[in-house]
Amino acid sequence: MSAKQWIVLGAALISLEFVFLVPSVVAHPMERRDAGFVEFVQGPAPAPFMYLGAKHMVSGYDHLLFLVGVIFFLYRFKDVVLYVSLFTLGHSLTLLMGVIGGIGANPYAIDAIIGLSVVYKGFENIGGFNRMNFRPNTKLAVLVFGFFHGFGLATKLQEFTLSKDGLVANILSFNIGVEIGQILALTVVLIMLSYWRTHSSFLHNAFRTNTALMAGGFILAGHQLVGYVLYS
Repeated sequence: MSAKQWIVLGAALISLEFVFLVPSVVAHPMERRDAGFVEFVQGPAPAPFMYLGAKHMVSGYDHLLFLVGVIFFLYRFKDVVLYVSLFTLGHSLTLLMGVIGGIGANPYAIDAIIGLSVVYKGFENIGGFNRMNFRPNTKLAVLVFGFFHGFGLATKLQEFTLSKDGLVANILSFNIGVEIGQILALTVVLIMLSYWRTHSSFLHNAFRTNTALMAGGFILAGHQLVGYVLYS
């Protein structure tokens, strides 16, 4: 069996596991202790909210997979900064607007789109759009998907009753924490990618890696669509 076939088979098996063995599908899970704090805190609490934001980003595999796809073929530091800044701008705006402005949406639908954003980046990285004679605006795409990623964070926070006292300060602190977590995670990813790029195996396995990235995105999207059907 070829490597591609193994990837497809593995993705199918994992998908079945998600569908049949994990009935309690949740979008952007938050630990009970953290959720309890978010609901019962009164007044500004910048440090705890920054911690929660950083923790959520570092453990947010959907966000991290998308960012891996975004920076996979970015060799210049200024390009990494540009694309990550566009993503940061997008998810910061919708996180703040969603929670402070009370703009809601179905969390499973939003998270399904986030999963598809991972598929998009993997497909773009393997040259899929070039084969279709279509060239999407990659900067605009990262910004737009950043909107959805931020909205995903907002929909999770909106599941809880947040005190109006200190809400703006707490959400801003949460967003700052998200950025701190993003920087920490990206630093690790960049170090690993930079080391890998010094070996010939990087280009030899780039197609397989991004195919696996697409498979992961499809799994995430399918996972959330199951949740949408069963629990919405």
